[in-house]
Amino acid sequence: MFAPMVLLVRNIMGTPKFNKLRGQAIGLHAKTITNFCNRFGISNKERQSLIRKAKDNGQKLGFLA
Repeated sequence: MFAPMVLLVRNIMGTPKFNKLRGQAIGLHAKTITNFCNRFGISNKERQSLIRKAKDNGQKLGFLA
């Protein structure tokens, strides 16, 4: 779904800059999930499950193209 847009942005930015930006976005997303879990008392095991689910969803939507 988003893969063509992701590939276009990567081609415009260049792979190294794009990968750095993508890594920062993934890190912020994982941090947001961690903060959510800490606030609501969700266990580390479930937190890891949520992070894996986010990665799987990102692949399905084409964000990780």
